[in-house]
Amino acid sequence: MDMEETLSITLVASSTSCPNISYSFFQLPPLTKWASHENPTISQILVQFAIFFITLFIFHLKTKFVKVFHKRKLVTHHLPPGPHPWPIVGSVPEMFKNRPLYRWIHLVMQELNTEIACFRLGNTNVVAVSSPEIAREFLKKNDAVFASRPLTITSSIISRGFVGTIVTPWGEQWKKMKRVLISDVFNQSNIRWLLKKRNEEADNLVKFVYNQCSISNGGLSSSSPSSLRQVVNVRTVAQHYSASVIRKMMFGKRYFGKGREDGGPGDEEEEHSSALFTILLYLYAFSVSDYLPWLRVFDFGGHKRKVNDAVEVIKKYQDGIVNERIQQWREGKKVEAEDLLDVFISLKHENGDPLLSSEEIKAQITEILLATVDNPANAAEWALSEMLNRPQQLQKAVEELDSVVGKDRLVQEHDIPNLHYINACAREALRLHPMAPFNLPHQSVSDCVVGGYFIPKGSSILLSRLGLGRNPGVWEDPMRFDPERHLKDGVLANQRAVALAEPELRFITFTVGRRSCLGGWLGSTITVMLFARLLQGFTWSMPPGVEKIDLTEADSLLKAMPLYAHAKPRLSPTVYPAN
Repeated sequence: MDMEETLSITLVASSTSCPNISYSFFQLPPLTKWASHENPTISQILVQFAIFFITLFIFHLKTKFVKVFHKRKLVTHHLPPGPHPWPIVGSVPEMFKNRPLYRWIHLVMQELNTEIACFRLGNTNVVAVSSPEIAREFLKKNDAVFASRPLTITSSIISRGFVGTIVTPWGEQWKKMKRVLISDVFNQSNIRWLLKKRNEEADNLVKFVYNQCSISNGGLSSSSPSSLRQVVNVRTVAQHYSASVIRKMMFGKRYFGKGREDGGPGDEEEEHSSALFTILLYLYAFSVSDYLPWLRVFDFGGHKRKVNDAVEVIKKYQDGIVNERIQQWREGKKVEAEDLLDVFISLKHENGDPLLSSEEIKAQITEILLATVDNPANAAEWALSEMLNRPQQLQKAVEELDSVVGKDRLVQEHDIPNLHYINACAREALRLHPMAPFNLPHQSVSDCVVGGYFIPKGSSILLSRLGLGRNPGVWEDPMRFDPERHLKDGVLANQRAVALAEPELRFITFTVGRRSCLGGWLGSTITVMLFARLLQGFTWSMPPGVEKIDLTEADSLLKAMPLYAHAKPRLSPTVYPAN
């Protein structure tokens, strides 16, 4: 080493506001004095140490100054606009006066003429967003800041203490379960492996509707008018299919009990599905207890009680199956996976111990079922309802099926990428008729500025499915059901598939970022297969005495009245699955 070199202390401080700024504070005296024949004196050594520690102290102050400056810079931005909160309770009194609360939130945003608003509920800032640009800023640009979930009473109950994935806050448990879902559950190998089970349920869907068109269905006598025998409750059909597909993939069975000969849901399946939809209704619903914890003992609205009751139903049907299957694997009676439950149980640590506890398996299974049963059924019911009022759309969809698939076989999953119009219809139903008014809430883990507004740590972020999907600044004539809007930009000319996912967040399907839906492909496939099988297998028309389908929304955003429609088989009898 050249002893003529000088020792220079250069410190580099990086922050979001001052990246890669180098500070050269001073230059130490040449080392030649220390390298000479004269030994350095004690005073010289002390001076050098003093300079060194002073340098560290200055660097510490500088770093602290940068952080404080950055913090002050954030605080100079105002919160998004919103109603003036009451002391301590915030806008909680408005929660009691305005039900459903999501309509009041959207009304306030409309009155304030804003696409981002802040509602102070107790000690929590709830930020609602209806702008795709701002939504992308939350979930793309600042995804890491908003990757957690708020802690609520209902989310804790369904996740068995946050040991699953979907509602679990950011942390090691969430990372562990996400790795399991990506690597071991929703991988392409498993998706292909479970194709047979999905096909069985798609065939049963057609069988169920076909049997309802027969004389002997529903206890009706052979003298019953044909028009009555062929009226089908589309909601029941759609929800049963969505639930049976995931039950077959998860547990290897369609029914918890004996089932029905016509392929429809039995009492057990109806009770189980009803419990799932109850949980979905109250999961992250605006509960006073979540914002004013000292009121939890009163359980205003009965959210905790209703979710607890629903979870007990879920446990009644699922826990016994899981426990028995775990025992079979432990005793060596089962050594090969036949469904997703087996996959969860068979996962091992490097030392051979089970990777997942029974509680983790049960919680994750429930979350997967919750994520699967709602959107496909809701989209199919709304799409068919809209298209019955627009026969030309219905006819175009059927013509595409006949052209791509033909009438000699039933539509299969490999046909889906070529069914552009069918995909566009499903996509339009998801845009215009979302299952819930908001996406699952994101929670900020630190202060941040988004859209020019200050978003404090601990804020809950709600992307409005209604506000985004029906935003007139994004969608022309947003309240009109128009599948053609998704076929623009040369989709047909370039033979590109119309995907249900919307990465630009112009409406919400599977969102984006760390909290995006891990089973997006599966959800898309279930949705399109349900809709395509219904349209290919049957000619649908108004029920007797009805001139137009009522499209009134319930407060839950479901169609206020289930869709009843006239169904008539349109294919050769040999194409339909045997009874």
